[in-house]
Amino acid sequence: MKKLGFGLMRLPQTDPNRAAAVDMEQLKQMVDLFMAKGFTYFDTAIMYNGFASQRAVKEALTDRYPRESFTLATKLHNAFFHSAQEREKVFGDQLEQTGAGYFDYYLLHGIEAGSYPHYEKFDCFGWLQEQKAKGLVKHAGFSFHGSPELLDEILTKHPETEFVQLQINYLDWESEWVQSRGVWEAAVRHKKPVIVMEPVKGGTLAQLPPEAERLFRQKEPDRSAASWAIRFAASLPGVMVVLSGMSTVGQMEDNLAFMENFVPLTEEETALTQQAAKIINAQVAVPCTGCSYCTEGCPMRIPIPRYFSLYNEDMRENLEEKGWTINFTNYARLAERFSPANACIACGRCESVCPQHLPIIEKLKEVSAHYDR
Repeated sequence: MKKLGFGLMRLPQTDPNRAAAVDMEQLKQMVDLFMAKGFTYFDTAIMYNGFASQRAVKEALTDRYPRESFTLATKLHNAFFHSAQEREKVFGDQLEQTGAGYFDYYLLHGIEAGSYPHYEKFDCFGWLQEQKAKGLVKHAGFSFHGSPELLDEILTKHPETEFVQLQINYLDWESEWVQSRGVWEAAVRHKKPVIVMEPVKGGTLAQLPPEAERLFRQKEPDRSAASWAIRFAASLPGVMVVLSGMSTVGQMEDNLAFMENFVPLTEEETALTQQAAKIINAQVAVPCTGCSYCTEGCPMRIPIPRYFSLYNEDMRENLEEKGWTINFTNYARLAERFSPANACIACGRCESVCPQHLPIIEKLKEVSAHYDR
């Protein structure tokens, strides 16, 4: 299997304010490009693109290509079942929505300290083995957002796990929150193949501060910033697939160009990524990946990731000289359509589902102090 996977979380949209408004014609074009170059791995989940991703898979992929020609992964999220019966319904709905017949890779979704007991309560690891026996799942694993110690505990208890999906990128490699290096090392110790998610950290590593971009341009003038991030993850021993959440044909074409005949990073190039990480980390106010898990349950309809993106851009500016940026207008437009940052009621729902474990409530206060004037 080629090492680039199509992450169906950030699909092209016809309306940027409606996550479920998938641009199906552009998506079909991207699927066709991907398949034509010999890439086959597609990754979806229940809540991706405003709960529209799995249905988009059926229209763009499973209705248009022979089932044996592609590899499809989806996931069971703990928020959507509270009984064995509900779990069966979720799984049946996924088979129907995707039209896949079976799933090549099936994951327990986003395991961390808070959600792990829920999966154990309903014996989801054992249930996955039952689905394998029925031929409805080919490979059973889980995606993970916890500590290396918890990952080691789970893999020790469940050696039947065939693979793990981890957040790995050069910016989070030494992060005390994400601990990319630590969880990768735990997976390698247990000899589990790794699928990488968030290699470009929600686009953060595609648009770099000028100083970091110069590092890469001096070495490879024609390579995109995103290519360095994806190749970093793909170069790690034990990595089977690197998922990229591509949302335009241009992004797809760029990724295919350097991944079709993948060449791992050299030691010198890997060292450059760590230099870039130091530069970027010094300028990122909120390390949000834009996954939007936080927005689905927000009672105030606050577009949290979009506010964090605007705030990060402004924090890289010399605001003492400028005093104002276009993002003040962009923020006002979003606040009018949704809710301003100061509408937060500190209910904590967002923080309970954030894969990055961000202090969202406090960061929204910073955003509000900056924009709500």
